[in-house]
Amino acid sequence: MKKKKVLIEIIEQLFAFDVENQSNEKYSMNDFIGYLNAKYKPNDLEMRKIEGEKEKWIKEDYRDREADISILFSLMYRYSKVYTKKALEGSLIGTPEEFSFLASLMTYESLTKTELINEQVMEKTSGTEIIKRLLKQKLIKEFADSNDKRSVRVSITEKGKKEVLISLPKMQFASKIFVGNLNDPQINTLAYLLKKLDYYHNEIFLNRKNLSLEELNNNIYY
Repeated sequence: MKKKKVLIEIIEQLFAFDVENQSNEKYSMNDFIGYLNAKYKPNDLEMRKIEGEKEKWIKEDYRDREADISILFSLMYRYSKVYTKKALEGSLIGTPEEFSFLASLMTYESLTKTELINEQVMEKTSGTEIIKRLLKQKLIKEFADSNDKRSVRVSITEKGKKEVLISLPKMQFASKIFVGNLNDPQINTLAYLLKKLDYYHNEIFLNRKNLSLEELNNNIYY
């Protein structure tokens, strides 16, 4: 397709996008790119076969595009965990979750335990266990909140900072391996979409996680 034809088509799509977003005066270039990505789907790529031939009705009746995305997210998390565990070999930091807690605390003077757990999007029980392990390794310290006697604050120790700084280069290397065979435009698009999903789901986690699946489904917004 010649440059002129491509340019004309982009302009036409921009006008179509504008019509669909009349009520949104603050849309951005990223919003337009997202619109184009939705309109112009890449050549479809078959999902890797992860099921057998028995009970085919399960795939036929319950597997759709959304289900595949959910499955793929779970698989990506497991792949990522393999690489981050390799990056943490020999470190006092035992798990990717512990690294995330410490990396977050590197950017704050201190946080309450609840704030830290919520920021890491974890259930209270699991988050509390991670904090206990970090305290035992003396990678963080805890102290009373001077403004709220019911809260306990935590901060990273010098020992914890040292472990994070030692691990960072390998964790960055693991991240590069994780994005694999995606090129720069694909990485940018994926990052944009994941950030959009994170904003959406984080609001639910913080404010509406006690709603049922049916209630959440009825309140989907775009």
